Amino acid sequence: MANEEANDAVKNQQIVDARARNISHNVRCTECGSQSIEDSQADIAILLRRLIRDEIRSGKSDKEIYKKLEDEYGETVLYAPKFDMQTAALWLTPNWTKLVVAGVAAGGWAYKKHRQRTNVHIMALNLVRGVALTPKEKETMLEILTPPSSQRATPSFWLSKLRGG
Repeated sequence: MANEEANDAVKNQQIVDARARNISHNVRCTECGSQSIEDSQADIAILLRRLIRDEIRSGKSDKEIYKKLEDEYGETVLYAPKFDMQTAALWLTPNWTKLVVAGVAAGGWAYKKHRQRTNVHIMALNLVRGVALTPKEKETMLEILTPPSSQRATPSFWLSKLRGG
């Protein structure tokens, strides 16, 4: 009987320790900021680990413990604060940042391509300034001088263009 009670006490302690470690990994050390209280050796981290174990032993759920920590130390003490209007920026910023960066990159690429084509047209027209060309001759000149969008402008490509192919 005493052996069973000892085994139960050990199992209960292991459960408390496992739950406490799990919660502690999700709580930011208020002194260090970059470490969880599980990894920190700061006095406040040690105190919070003790508080969490005491709350677990008193029968509190993980949710109740997180709520108590949040009430006492603010939302920033939790690594994953709840999603609401105040924390929406924290949750959405990484995704919005990626979208904005991708949009800027795509816009920059499109602008660069547009400028390359425009510059080629301007240079081609400057080459023949003062020379009377028919619309067909201008079109042929621009066709020859404008690099294709899907192919690389290799010497063999230019030779084939000059030969009329």
